[in-house]
Amino acid sequence: MLHAADASLVQSVDWLAIAPPVLLAVVGVAVLVADLFLPASRRQLLGWTSIAGLVASIALLVPLRKGDRSTFCLTTDVQACSYTADRFTLVIQLLVLGGALLTALLSVTETKERLPAGEYWFLLLSSAAGAALLPASRDLATLVVALEVASLPAFALVGLRRGDRMSSEAALKFFLSSVTATAVTLLGVSFVYAATGTLHLTELAHLLDDVPAQLDVLAQTGVVLTLVGFAFKTAAVPFHFWVPDTYVGAPLPIAAYLSVVGKAVGFTGLILVTVVAFPTYADVWGPALAVLAALTMTVGNVAAARQAADRPWSAVRLLAWSSVAQAGYLLVPIASAAYSSDDQIGATVAYALMYAVVNLGAFAVVALVGRTHPQNRIADYRGLYASRPVTALVLGFFLLNLAGLPPGIIGLFAKVTVFSSAVDAGLGWLAVVMGVNVVIGLYYYLRWTAVLFRAPEGEPVRHRAPAPVTVAIVLTAVAGVVLSGYPQFALRFAATSLF
Repeated sequence: MLHAADASLVQSVDWLAIAPPVLLAVVGVAVLVADLFLPASRRQLLGWTSIAGLVASIALLVPLRKGDRSTFCLTTDVQACSYTADRFTLVIQLLVLGGALLTALLSVTETKERLPAGEYWFLLLSSAAGAALLPASRDLATLVVALEVASLPAFALVGLRRGDRMSSEAALKFFLSSVTATAVTLLGVSFVYAATGTLHLTELAHLLDDVPAQLDVLAQTGVVLTLVGFAFKTAAVPFHFWVPDTYVGAPLPIAAYLSVVGKAVGFTGLILVTVVAFPTYADVWGPALAVLAALTMTVGNVAAARQAADRPWSAVRLLAWSSVAQAGYLLVPIASAAYSSDDQIGATVAYALMYAVVNLGAFAVVALVGRTHPQNRIADYRGLYASRPVTALVLGFFLLNLAGLPPGIIGLFAKVTVFSSAVDAGLGWLAVVMGVNVVIGLYYYLRWTAVLFRAPEGEPVRHRAPAPVTVAIVLTAVAGVVLSGYPQFALRFAATSLF
């Protein structure tokens, strides 16, 4: 427990370590102010300025690549820092900032045609700044603040299409579920603080080993409530009900953002509170997360397989339910960490990198097709190969990666890595459940892939693709091919300690 005699309250500040999220916040404010003065004809500059800010933030990760910097530290028996730029932080920040950059590329045309530019770019950069801050957070207060900075702008982004009832309803569902999650998380954090007297994750890991008997129930309740709050954020079953309607009602770039960056935020927080802060209660959160993983992947895959090809927005709904299923796979290594002395968290990180690249790529193609087919049904993709052969091949590649089939080598290896983490931890039953779910996933991914190559009904319709959307598709396709050719780039995180 921290006392004034034990530590200096004068904290050092490493400006380079905190530069990536700070730069995004500064650019976001600058864009909002510039929107007041720019004429409507020049507001496209706001989008390109935001993209430049995201690129600069990614570049600032390069001097931090050694991953050994901490700041806002108190020196006690256990060094307690509020911000740490370790290897885990950097790889998650790369994922988050890369996902936000691709979202920004998909958004350039949307802000020109349908959305208010100034508000949109400010909200997107603010959310990305919070998402980049979260993996570096090493105390519960900073963790919750980062979580809300990432989440609150996302509510507004979902409902930003003015006059669109579906968008407003989606934003309301997302808001209510997230507010509930935040309330539960804060209650859990307050209980943990009351039992231990500290918020720093490294101190919690030691102090929870020796909680007084009269406070043990309070500590356990706090741990459970904190985990429930983060389970909401990861869209784990039964806290997933907001996902399909939110993805359908949101602008497509924001649906893509939520599917990758929003999910990364939830899983990052869950990893930090379980593996770093609450290892003492592994016997509590381990079985709970294993059951959640099994339920989540099963419900997500079964719902995705039931999507009718001719139902309006069925392509977006399939990707939404698919993202729920993928959340189940991502939970497996975290649950396995409770049963194994080996570092299992790297498997979640490796899988998240694969999922981010191919899922953003799939959403980029869906955004492109949605320009000519506003209802975005799976049936609308029939004959895509006849009108856009390269686009059809790229989408097929993304879907095969998500299914875990060649030539999507990185998708296959990532699933094998997650499967191995369950087997190594002695969770054979969970590995069996995952195997069954992978087979279910094959059905709907291959069904959509087959539609791409069927003979089109009528003459193929060809339209020029916007340059930013084309760039996003190319970047994700190249990244997917590189990862399939050199999977060790992502899979190496599964074999090394990230903390």
